[in-house]
Amino acid sequence: MANTPSNMMPLGTTAPNFTLKDTISGKTMALDQLKGDKATVIFFICNHCPFVIHVNKQLVQLAKDYKALGVNCIAISSNDILNYPQDAPDKMKQVALQEGYIFPYLYDDTQSVARAYDAACTPDFYVFDNKLSLEYRGQLDDSRPGNNVPVTGQDIRHALDCILNNTENLNLQKPSIGCNIKWFKE
Repeated sequence: MANTPSNMMPLGTTAPNFTLKDTISGKTMALDQLKGDKATVIFFICNHCPFVIHVNKQLVQLAKDYKALGVNCIAISSNDILNYPQDAPDKMKQVALQEGYIFPYLYDDTQSVARAYDAACTPDFYVFDNKLSLEYRGQLDDSRPGNNVPVTGQDIRHALDCILNNTENLNLQKPSIGCNIKWFKE
């Protein structure tokens, strides 16, 4: 397991737009139609990463807890599927159904979206307000595979609560740690 940290995009950055295919529905979807009324959480994940597997249930719970509050979650995988076939779109759909994802699981087949977001690892998290301005980036919480810290999603939950309550997030924003995104060989 590689321990690759987030690149920590500057706060206030506007969410780069994208149009990608949802592996669950088969529909092509754009950020404008997927964003939440109050906030949007975008996470870069993949099927095989132990760091993602470790937090999958919390990702689903987070999405369920905040959906009715106007927060939409969007999952994106950008991995090279030639060298990592377990991350292919048909396998993404299987994982999404198995885990009970209530959010789209999009495939970034050119890796251009991951590059636009300066994503580095899986999982990598970005929280945007209703104007798609970056308010939080970094980790879900302090839990990692094998460290015996419970997976609570507290860092992202706090960021979302700050947006919803129109209060400033004064908490330290720590980088996420995970497997590196599997970039295409050049």
